[in-house]
Amino acid sequence: MFSFLSKFTAWVIDHSLSAFVSFITGVRPKFEGDLNFTPEKKVYFANHASHGDFVLVWISLPKKWRDVVRPVAGADYWLSGKIRQFVINNVFNGLLIARHGNDPKAVTAQMTAALQEHSSLIIFPEGTRNTDDNTILLPFKSGIYYLARENPDVKFIPIWIDNINRVLPKGKLVPVPIICDVFIGDEMQLLPNENKDEFLQRAQDAMLALAPKTKRLHQPKATKE
Repeated sequence: MFSFLSKFTAWVIDHSLSAFVSFITGVRPKFEGDLNFTPEKKVYFANHASHGDFVLVWISLPKKWRDVVRPVAGADYWLSGKIRQFVINNVFNGLLIARHGNDPKAVTAQMTAALQEHSSLIIFPEGTRNTDDNTILLPFKSGIYYLARENPDVKFIPIWIDNINRVLPKGKLVPVPIICDVFIGDEMQLLPNENKDEFLQRAQDAMLALAPKTKRLHQPKATKE
């Protein structure tokens, strides 16, 4: 009985949240790549400007993709209350990681284990929300490269989220109805003998190529960490 109630509650939250976010943002996903690929063992990587980013990515994916996808989220935030814990575990089946830990290899191992179980992941390689109005995209952290190196068979799919930072500006509690676009690009993967800096730059360029031309400001090179 309890299991049925939990599943039903999760279903209600999922559909209610998706409907609310769709209403507020009028989200319009646009697909640049192939829609017919197998959805398992993919890594969707997107720009990060708002707490609502992964929800917008989630509802923009076709149903067969969403069934196997797990957003990678910070354990410190999502385990801080029973409601958050229920939502991330039962609605989104999130993969919780220690954001401020001292063992990045353990985080890569967590994500690799999920991929090898045929799940897909949603990640944000900037590592933190970009609140700088003068920089369209922060340099990528190196974790996405190490994930690709540990999983050479896994395809990475760039996503650009446009306007979500204006829906819920920093410090505001009430969302503002604004049309948002989600651009989903073609898959890529680590090339033979490609080094860290080359892969990070290529992944960053693939994401930037999806952004509206009017927003492509001067960009720093991919991180060298």
